Amino acid sequence: MFHVGDLIIYSTHGLCEVVDICDKEFKNVSRTYYVMHPVDDPELTISIPIDIGNKNMQAIMEKKEAEGLLQSFQTPGIEWIDDSRERIKKYTSLVNTGDRTDITKVISTLMRKKQEIRENQKKMSVQDQKLLDQTQNIMFHELAASLNTSYDKISAKIKSMIKLSA
Repeated sequence: MFHVGDLIIYSTHGLCEVVDICDKEFKNVSRTYYVMHPVDDPELTISIPIDIGNKNMQAIMEKKEAEGLLQSFQTPGIEWIDDSRERIKKYTSLVNTGDRTDITKVISTLMRKKQEIRENQKKMSVQDQKLLDQTQNIMFHELAASLNTSYDKISAKIKSMIKLSA
């Protein structure tokens, strides 16, 4: 169970703050809901029943885990899969497990591949770019919150670790 003021990771919305826990009635059924705002979109309000929310929410990582994940960007991620359909299926499957180590490896691989493609004056596929953008946004915000720093500082540090231009 989460509490008002907790920072959590919620599904595809990423880092959110729980701003209220209250009872709401919908179709004559009363349930207790988490009410939260994504940190990068405070105007958006998300309400989710607690029994469903607990399956799709997780507490942000501890500082020690965040430090370890941050350092993991110094090493190559996972094996690049040439077949784009197979790659997106595999990488998305890894991301959907919620395992932060696997997610970090996927991000690292996609960031490195993007740099390689850019150096060859080409563009990354739309699917790869979308997966990178979504996962990177969530992970970098979570790392920033766990390490009490900014998204921009996390992004710059990781890019320098894998030698990407800003």
